[in-house]
Amino acid sequence: MSVSELEAKLGVKFKNPKLLRQALTHASVGYEGGRKVLHNERFEFLGDAVLGLIISRLLFDQFPEAKEGRLTKMRSHLANRSALMQMAQSLELGQHLILGPSEEKNGGRIRSSNLANAMEAVICAIYLDRGLEKTEQLIARLLALRLKEVVDNPEPQNAKGLLQECLQAEGAELPLYRIAALSGPDHSRLFEAVVEWKGEEIGRGIGATKKSAEQRAAETALEKFKIQNSKFKKAT
Repeated sequence: MSVSELEAKLGVKFKNPKLLRQALTHASVGYEGGRKVLHNERFEFLGDAVLGLIISRLLFDQFPEAKEGRLTKMRSHLANRSALMQMAQSLELGQHLILGPSEEKNGGRIRSSNLANAMEAVICAIYLDRGLEKTEQLIARLLALRLKEVVDNPEPQNAKGLLQECLQAEGAELPLYRIAALSGPDHSRLFEAVVEWKGEEIGRGIGATKKSAEQRAAETALEKFKIQNSKFKKAT
């Protein structure tokens, strides 16, 4: 598919097409070819921040009475890896990715982490090329259905539900929870829960009940997933 087709889907005509090309270029192009190539990893960083800002403003305007904690939970539903992957799929972004030969051979065009990362990078490219307003228009359009879900049901999914949604976007396995430790007197127990995925611990939390401890563990895992998702980028 041509870049012009992608621009048509984005509703953006780039002034500097090199920005879009960099956003679509996977790091494998450089390290597989043994040469320095401008790729999209830095763009992911800024794109994540821009997406967070835009969604925060959308929710801030949509829910003038909502408190910070509730807004944060709603933002998590709209800005998680699953949402990014769905946006990328709606744009058929995988067909436009520029990949190294091995990454191409190993299914890089459909790998969820590549799609989500490229979506962040494309958001960055649009922001750099056309500014915040144009980027906000795109995000509002691509997230229209998810935003409607939040408007219709203002109480967002809990952390365990969000974590399951994110992990299912990366692979078929579901997260597993277990109580790793129990402390305190009978009238004031503290539970320490661990959540595991693919045999590895991805989050840990403490609570007064098993349920609250599992929620805290899921929240920890979600934060790690958002900031540094290296544990979730294993080849499937």
